[in-house]
Amino acid sequence: MLNLAEFLGLAPCELAALPSVAYFHENQLTYPVQHEKEYDYHFAFSNMNTALAANAVWFNSAFHRDSFLDALDAFLRRMPDHQPLHAVHAIRAKSSIHPPGITMPAVSHRGAGVSPAAPPATGKMPVPRQRPPLHVLWAARWEHDKDPDTFFRAIDRLASTGVDFQLSVIGGGNARDVLPVFEEARQKHADRIRHWGYMETRQEYLRALSEADIVVSTAQHEFFGISMVEAIAAGAYPLVPDRLAYPEVLGSMARDSAAQHIHDGSEKALAARLEELATRLAETGSVWTGPSLAEPARDKYAWPALAPTYDTALEDLV
Repeated sequence: MLNLAEFLGLAPCELAALPSVAYFHENQLTYPVQHEKEYDYHFAFSNMNTALAANAVWFNSAFHRDSFLDALDAFLRRMPDHQPLHAVHAIRAKSSIHPPGITMPAVSHRGAGVSPAAPPATGKMPVPRQRPPLHVLWAARWEHDKDPDTFFRAIDRLASTGVDFQLSVIGGGNARDVLPVFEEARQKHADRIRHWGYMETRQEYLRALSEADIVVSTAQHEFFGISMVEAIAAGAYPLVPDRLAYPEVLGSMARDSAAQHIHDGSEKALAARLEELATRLAETGSVWTGPSLAEPARDKYAWPALAPTYDTALEDLV
């Protein structure tokens, strides 16, 4: 919400003379609202002025940079008089991508990338081991822009197939404004719920991530997806819609295999993928056909890997 141009204008000369970086983890121009009248375009101007005043502008994804600048261009073209379109080009010229880092403990996941154990060399047929059912995780804000309706409709479809599964829905929001669909789902799937709501400690949160077989997103708004990256780094198999920053972020980890983690955003397609993975888990003991993405996620987004790039960029600026 800070207007950097105003801040520098009011700051002491010694402070205003220092180099500045504006980091956009979100922005107020493309942040979704349910109704157009809820937009406060004053904050959009503040974002533009902040970016113009900064020596460097960092975005958490290329998708975020491009969507913000495209929206800014469209916004300025709606002005009836002077249209300062040069601002878009000036901001783009000093923009770069610096994704946020994650801090994770060692991977300890019940099924990530693990092949079924070989049968014992006794000459007897092995006794099948009891495998916990598929554990599906949602880890996001409980708000409309994460599209919980599509997620829970997909879960309803999965339940109707008779597939045995467990469900964790973590995150949360303002208790007064929680969408009714969450309480409806909690009651409907009460016998399947493993974790529900806000995790009180970081340890509880990480444990919930590490216990999941699959982490799902149906988001309509996501500039990076840090909870998804954390869940992947904990060993969960991601299923994400083919939009927003997800193809970019998944592609950086999964490379040629990113397509298997992407669905078309519909409840039908998501439910079908969940059923397919439940079958794979029951037959092979893992939802993965190869190594999990936990190690690539850490290699790409853990702070030890990212911090040197931040240091170098700041040193270059100074």
